[in-house]
Amino acid sequence: MFKTLLSLPKTVWLIGLISFVNDAASEMLYPLMPLYLATVLMAGPRALGLIEGVAEATSSIFKLVSGVIVDRTKKTKPWIVVGYFLAAIGRPLIAIASSWMWVLCIRFTDRLGKGLRSSPRDALLAESVPANQRGITFGLHRSMDNAGAVLGPLLAAALLWFHVPLRDIFLWAIIPGAITVILALCLKEPPREQVTKSPPFSWSLAGLSPQFKRYILTVGIFALGNSSDMFLLLRARELGVPQEQIPLMWAAISLITTIFGTPLSALSDRFGRKHLILIAWCVFAFFYFAMGLPGISIGMLFGLFGLYGLFKAATEGVEKALVADLAPQGMAGTAFGWFNLISGLMLFPASFIFGSLYESVGPGYAFMFSGSCACLAAVLMAFWVFKPETDTLKA
Repeated sequence: MFKTLLSLPKTVWLIGLISFVNDAASEMLYPLMPLYLATVLMAGPRALGLIEGVAEATSSIFKLVSGVIVDRTKKTKPWIVVGYFLAAIGRPLIAIASSWMWVLCIRFTDRLGKGLRSSPRDALLAESVPANQRGITFGLHRSMDNAGAVLGPLLAAALLWFHVPLRDIFLWAIIPGAITVILALCLKEPPREQVTKSPPFSWSLAGLSPQFKRYILTVGIFALGNSSDMFLLLRARELGVPQEQIPLMWAAISLITTIFGTPLSALSDRFGRKHLILIAWCVFAFFYFAMGLPGISIGMLFGLFGLYGLFKAATEGVEKALVADLAPQGMAGTAFGWFNLISGLMLFPASFIFGSLYESVGPGYAFMFSGSCACLAAVLMAFWVFKPETDTLKA
């Protein structure tokens, strides 16, 4: 595995470094958002669900737009640079927000940037390596991304330890944001065949395989139960985890994902992606059912969060590698666009439903809903997604 890692192109490592720096900024703030909304802006779980749902839905729509445009223009770098620039200027503005509505607008800008850069970045990664190295490539990218997610919460915890106000912590995000934009400007487009006639814009699923269509539908069902991770941090706080340990708990998840993301994704290059995703989704269901139980001890809670880190390690890179496997030649951007659209767009109803159940009925019912969605998705992945086309026609 290490020999393969060292042989990966410089573009793969540079994209990983960009994600590392960007996530250090993003995850420095992410675990503080529920605390900031609750203690500074006096907003509850329903407002949190609305903010995260709208922001991620916006991101998802523009992931499809940028993916389709990339397939037509064969240019990825401009969209990656613009996407990181919007994030760099958006995050520090949260420090001057006077209400949760302003936070919603700022998160909209931040997620717009994510939408513009994600599909072009994924397409660039897929084009930079042969098919038998996609698992390890996307796994490395997610590991470096999560390494930044380890550093970010540690920085947040250190700043809280020194009693830095929450508003001031958001301002510090401008420094890694600027570094990210500079690094993105250093990216180079891979060599491509000259296209004499640009293909027409197509926002439909035409040209994508039936297996891919069934896959993204199943991903959508799973995503309906995969609400914002901020609710996990809110639940941890309610179960007795001290405020200063919340960022450390989130850093621990990212550390586990960083360590295991690359080797688990590399396994999918040899043993297939379906079974690894299936097992991980079952782990997710168990985690959510357990999180809804009352009276969880802090020790058990840390163990469950470690299990959640393994789930993320086994899926973040592998799910995208499977998209690249199922994408027809020349349609990687569109395929990633649809995958990102479906998985992200469902975060709006997922977060809104979860937040409403959490606030109106109780956390147990909210976590049960998410676990049930994961179980249904696992069944479909096991018996339907990769069903032979001849069997489908007979049915």
